[in-house]
Amino acid sequence: MQHLDRQVIERALAWVREGQTLWLCTVLATFGSSPRAPGSMLVVCDDGRHVGSLSGGCVEEDFLERLARGAFAAPVSTLRYGGGKGEGGVESVHLPCGGVLDVLVGRLRPEPDTRDHLEVLLATLTGERALARRVDLNSGARNFVEDAGVGERVVRDTARDAVQIRLTPAARLIIAGSSPVSAACADFARTLGFEVIVCDPREEALAALDVPGIERRADLPSRFIASGACHAATAVVALTHDPRIDDLAMIEAVRTPAFYIGVMGSQRTSAARAERLQRSGGLSRDEVERLHMPIGLALGSKTPAEIALAAMADILRVQRGKARDAL
Repeated sequence: MQHLDRQVIERALAWVREGQTLWLCTVLATFGSSPRAPGSMLVVCDDGRHVGSLSGGCVEEDFLERLARGAFAAPVSTLRYGGGKGEGGVESVHLPCGGVLDVLVGRLRPEPDTRDHLEVLLATLTGERALARRVDLNSGARNFVEDAGVGERVVRDTARDAVQIRLTPAARLIIAGSSPVSAACADFARTLGFEVIVCDPREEALAALDVPGIERRADLPSRFIASGACHAATAVVALTHDPRIDDLAMIEAVRTPAFYIGVMGSQRTSAARAERLQRSGGLSRDEVERLHMPIGLALGSKTPAEIALAAMADILRVQRGKARDAL
């Protein structure tokens, strides 16, 4: 899940607590080109305010216009954008990208059951549990089921006319240390939908990090990582060239379920670090092999932005389950 999806549920929960009726929209399937993946969310309250995204903007505009005309009064409905009429018989909007988008729309009243449902959703997106959200497409009834966390994000149960939407923690990037590479990496990750946290005990270094929309923590990265900050959708990168920051971060990160752990350095520096982490850090060979070092794809990167691009590309590769030789 993207950090944006967590913001959707946070805002939805706040609106329900204010007594607002909501429409929670979820991308069920995409065909052809599409800017948002299945599982992406948009929430709209009854006065038209909205958070999240289903596309590049054209879908949201059309949805808001239909909602203002009184559409989507049922507890649940589906519609298709692009490719003719959707399942609800609603005439579709042509998408400039040429793709097709199927959307689930759930009308949620400000009731205790809705609040409880959204609280479970938020707990899942913050990494507290792994679940799938199941919605009956006829009645709108919804519940949660245990989920292994692998496979397609959205699964259609045609026999029971229901959909099951996998919920995983919002993608998180923890950056150990502030540096020019850290700034570029934080900026890339933020635009990719990651929740970005930069840790550095040097307050002056954090103050110089001019990247909007990220969290800064004046703390040792290793201490923050050891506090339980990593879940299975977390990537940890060390980008300072300072062993006092980078090595300690790696020692703590390998003890977590983080899906990607990487540290910047040349081949020679990385070999020396591997030996040092085993000798002084007490890491096993298997633990050292979890580390991506040198970090990133071998793009011949030289500048901070190029190094950050290589690192984020490698993180996405691992997140998508792609082998290097499959690129």
